[in-house]
Amino acid sequence: MAIDSSSSSASSTSSDDDLLRSLLRLARDVPQYPQPKALPRGSQASLARRCKLLSALFDELLNGADRYLPRGASLCLREIQLVLQRFKALLADCSARSRMRLLLQSDTVASEFHELNLELATLLDILPMSELEISDDVRDLVDLARRQSRRSQQAVNPNEEDLKSDVLKLIQQIEREIVPERSNLESIFHRLGLDDSISCRDEMECLEREIGDRVAQKWTPAMIALVGLVRYAKCVLFGASTPRPDLSAGKFSFSEQSELNIPQDFRCPISLELMTDPVVVSSGQTYDRESISRWFGSAHATCPKTGQILTNLELIPNKSLKNLIARWCRENNVPFEVSEPAKIESSSVSANKAALEAARMTATFLVEKLVGSPSVETTNRVVHEIRQLAKLGSDNRVFLAEAGAIPLLVPLFYSTDSNLQLNSVTAVLNLSILEANKRRIMHTEGASSALIHVMAEGVTWRVKENAAATILSLCSVNSYRRRLGRKQQLVERLVELACNGPASTKRDALAAVLCLAGERENIARLVDAGVAKMAVEMLDSEEVGETAAAIVAAVSKRGGAEAVSAVPGAITKLVSLMRSGTERARESAAAALVLLCRRIGGPMVQKVAATPGVEWVIWELMGMGTDRARRKAASLGRICRKWAVASALAAGETGHTAALSAVSMAESVVVASVGSGL
Repeated sequence: MAIDSSSSSASSTSSDDDLLRSLLRLARDVPQYPQPKALPRGSQASLARRCKLLSALFDELLNGADRYLPRGASLCLREIQLVLQRFKALLADCSARSRMRLLLQSDTVASEFHELNLELATLLDILPMSELEISDDVRDLVDLARRQSRRSQQAVNPNEEDLKSDVLKLIQQIEREIVPERSNLESIFHRLGLDDSISCRDEMECLEREIGDRVAQKWTPAMIALVGLVRYAKCVLFGASTPRPDLSAGKFSFSEQSELNIPQDFRCPISLELMTDPVVVSSGQTYDRESISRWFGSAHATCPKTGQILTNLELIPNKSLKNLIARWCRENNVPFEVSEPAKIESSSVSANKAALEAARMTATFLVEKLVGSPSVETTNRVVHEIRQLAKLGSDNRVFLAEAGAIPLLVPLFYSTDSNLQLNSVTAVLNLSILEANKRRIMHTEGASSALIHVMAEGVTWRVKENAAATILSLCSVNSYRRRLGRKQQLVERLVELACNGPASTKRDALAAVLCLAGERENIARLVDAGVAKMAVEMLDSEEVGETAAAIVAAVSKRGGAEAVSAVPGAITKLVSLMRSGTERARESAAAALVLLCRRIGGPMVQKVAATPGVEWVIWELMGMGTDRARRKAASLGRICRKWAVASALAAGETGHTAALSAVSMAESVVVASVGSGL
């Protein structure tokens, strides 16, 4: 029994040691936190003093001769530990909050701080000091800490209350479409501690994250308005900020991660942004849910990438791709939230009068600033701000266009400064996402010529790529697709980019070519530019083979079959793609062969039938392909069968061997058709 008692005592002592070490560590950590601006100025200072007083108690108990704590004292100290942990958590939370949110919730924070002080005072009241072996000096220090905690009052800094009132009045003023006076704006932001563009940018990012996380539902409308206010003040008070180095080289879609080699499959074909919620439409193409929903909401019922009429508008989550994107983001330290809490919903902003007016004022200010920019460097900063603003939502795109940004941006396409040229082209690309802005761009004098110039003479491949992406965006409107397709130089530049550009440039250029190929009247100019040879040569490319096959099918369908058939190896490559390509590539390859056979007739069917292994490819695709691929393969099989039978009949007059060969071909195709039930 003596051994058990000794063991129990040792265990209690060890547990008490851990408790005291934790208390001492907390008492030293809490005063180290920076003063949260929402707390009354003296609150944290008094808390720091109390922690120092209590640390003397914890230190003496930990280093005393008898470290065994009476049960009542141990329980009370554990409760004190919880209170100090809550103090630490409150300070940490305040340090992580946006300045604006702290200001709006200053009374709540002060209340929480006051309640914790009262809890600490109560615990110090009931702490059995008489049972603890501590010096009289330490007892006096603990008593002083208790009395200080008890005297704590729930008080909000009057200056904070005045500042909060001024900020809310400023929001109301903006709601009434009254432009704030610069002196008043400057005074308020100085008191907020937002003294430069960097602090304003950090404040906006923090506010947007908090809004997305829905951490303060009561204040969400005000916080949404404040994002717009801070953005406006940043431009007015501190000027357009110097672009970050990693933002000067990429599309609007990649935000802070522009220099990262983001996989093409992770980008939404509509917005060009990294997809956060990829969904599949009935054509088999994947888009970001937000982008394709806006597309459908604009009365479209076609696939934006292929132009195919969709059988339904159902969106199927692409969970496997979403997981791949999330993993890639983790590996590359790119922020990615499954539910995208950091994004402010467009509907919330649109319903917020102050946020809208702040955005309008910001757009107007930037455009006016662009008119009077005295140097290339200043102009580049302003254009970069416009580019960033145009990335943030439809309302901003409307306001920038209405303020006259597009006619001012287009001439900058001819700049020899690589950053200015890239920012201006990308800004127009961002603006073109909005349907109404496509018309504005197309009606801007010299816009198409400027895009042709950039694709031909752009300083970097990236700016050429963004020009091609702008063409693709504009081509989503049928009438503009025809107008752009009439410009032979534009078509030639796209084909040239597709032939000679790096992988990402090839993709955007090919997508634009495919869109142009959707109009019959564009085919002749595409053929003259060498699109048939270019597309056939890219059929075996892993990166762009799928798009190349779709181009071959589109050109063959609308009058370019002869040009495709004249390219050496075209039939062999299409048959090979039917065998080993992606599902979409196999569909397009089969469709292209059917179209070539129908448009050209017997000589083409003969080439297809003579291609080694074609019977097996048809049979395999009819049995294992997608619905569309199976239909196209069945059509190809029937064409080959009819040709074989006709050839056999004709050959009966000229040669028995040829007849047997043709009949053998017909039988193979018949077996394939029957075996697939088609």
